[in-house]
Amino acid sequence: MTELPMTDLHPCALIPVYDHPETIAAVCDRLSALDLPVILVDDGCSAPCRHELERLAAQGHHLVRHASNRGKGAAVRSGLTEAQRLGYTHALQVDADGQHHADDLPAFIESMAHAPQTLLAGYACYDESVPKVRHYGRYATHVWVWINTLSCHIRDTMCGVRLYPVAQVNALLAQHPCGERMTFDTEVLVRWYWSGGNIENLPVRVHYPEDGISHYHVWRDNLQISRMHARLFFAMLPRLPRLLKRHWVAS
Repeated sequence: MTELPMTDLHPCALIPVYDHPETIAAVCDRLSALDLPVILVDDGCSAPCRHELERLAAQGHHLVRHASNRGKGAAVRSGLTEAQRLGYTHALQVDADGQHHADDLPAFIESMAHAPQTLLAGYACYDESVPKVRHYGRYATHVWVWINTLSCHIRDTMCGVRLYPVAQVNALLAQHPCGERMTFDTEVLVRWYWSGGNIENLPVRVHYPEDGISHYHVWRDNLQISRMHARLFFAMLPRLPRLLKRHWVAS
């Protein structure tokens, strides 16, 4: 794809936030150091985090609010809608917990200039801090994604770092909302691939701090994820000829 001048591209950072008052300011600082305007989505945070977000908004970061907790998927959708309203062409989604290595983020902006229509998906490179259950548990989702796309092209659909072409992804979400909670990150990449969109995988180092806060609800979220994979599998079946043709042409 022809490289476009950066003057035609207007990226921002998008951070869905649910109760990470201790880490969110540092994440914003790292993104601001990349000259990225920051859109914060308050997904029904409790008072301490809500006040911290108000402080960050007073410093110039853009704040979107949900009156109650609706889930990560809903927060990302709200942020993407706001990004398009504000005139941004791309949104770099980053988690609020500070787990992602800041030095890996500039590669997303650099790649955007060369392939502005490509969705850039991070794949997690863990250090020794990762809980073994989380690390190996992700492979069940990886296998289902490979089945539902008939491809191993998407390396990781659960990493919280990705760069979205805003208008194109919002058009996709208008047809397929992709879930309110943890299912969103996986489903949006599968449906983007089904739509013929290009995906490039970029490495992101991940560190789990000992005192980190996780909002992953094992039973609720695993049930929702299992239902999503089943739903995507049956939705994939009518797409088999097109997916096989895409795989054949690519090979």
